[in-house]
Amino acid sequence: MAATAAIAFASCGGVNYEKTASGMVYKVFPGKGGDSLKVGDYIKFNLDYVLTDRQGKADSVLNPPSSMATYYQVDSGKRAEYSFMEILPKMKSGDSAIAVLSIDSLKSKGARLDSTIFTKGSSIQCRFRIIKSFKQEKDVRADYDSEIKLEEAREVKSVEDYMTKNNLKGIKTKNGAYVILDNPGDASLKADSGKIASVKYRGYLMSDKSKVFDTNMDSSKGHIEPYDVPVGRRGVIPGWDEALPYFGKGGSGKILVPSFLGYGPQGNGPDLPPNANLVFDIQVVDVKDAPPMQQMDPRQMQVQPH
Repeated sequence: MAATAAIAFASCGGVNYEKTASGMVYKVFPGKGGDSLKVGDYIKFNLDYVLTDRQGKADSVLNPPSSMATYYQVDSGKRAEYSFMEILPKMKSGDSAIAVLSIDSLKSKGARLDSTIFTKGSSIQCRFRIIKSFKQEKDVRADYDSEIKLEEAREVKSVEDYMTKNNLKGIKTKNGAYVILDNPGDASLKADSGKIASVKYRGYLMSDKSKVFDTNMDSSKGHIEPYDVPVGRRGVIPGWDEALPYFGKGGSGKILVPSFLGYGPQGNGPDLPPNANLVFDIQVVDVKDAPPMQQMDPRQMQVQPH
C-alpha cells in the first residue's frame, strides 16, 4: 500500500472528488487496467483509516498496521451505503481510492462516535488499493491460506531477527516459538502435558520492552499470585503450551512468541495490538500433577432445546 499511497495520495489536495448517491465523497486512482469489480466478486485489498481535521490534514491512522491483506465480497446493498464499500463496483482490480467519511454525516446517520476523538468538522479517510479479485470463494480460501503461511514465516523471521539483535540463543518449539533457558529447573519435575505449572511471568511487546501488558512478578497489574497453567489443555496461548515443557520446577528464562502462536490478528484489548510478537519472562515456581479431566457419562447427555 505504501508505494501506491505515496504517489496517489500525496496529490489529494489537487484532485476533483466525486460523490456517491449517499453523499460520500470519493476519488478512484486507476491502476493498470485490471478486471472490473462486480457485485458478488471477492476482493483482496489493503486498507488504512486516517483521521483528518477540518482542513483535511491527516491527524492519525485509526487502524493498527498489518502486513496481512483483507478480503471482502463486493456488495451494493444497504450495508455498503456511506462506506468505502459503496464505490467498489466503480473500481477495477489494481485501482486505488480514497473515500471520505464526514464525522458530522456519520453522527447524523446514527453512528456512535467518541466526540473527544471524532470532533465536529473532522473526517475519516479510507485509503485502499485492490490487489486482486476472485470469482469463487474457494479461490479466496486458497489465497488466504497462502497469505497465512507467508505471514507466519514473516513473524518467525521477526522473532529470529530480534534474537540476533539482542544476542539471544534459544530452542525452537515445534511451530515456531523460542525458549531461552536461563535456568532449566528440576529435570525430574518438568512442566509437561498433564501437569499444572505455577508460573510467575512478565509479558511485553517485542517491539517495545516498556509496553508490559500483564505481569504477576510485581503488583503493577493488580495481581502477584502465581498463575496455575494446566499444560497442554489449551487453556493458554499456543506459544505457552509449546514452551512450558522445556522448564522444570525452579526454571526461569524467556518465551518468544510470534503472533500466530499468541493473540494473532485480533489482538487482546488496548494493550495487545493485532499481529504483535510477544516476549514473556518466565519463572516456574512449582510443578504438580493435574487432576484428571472429568468425563461425562453418555447417559447423562441431553439434547438442549434451542
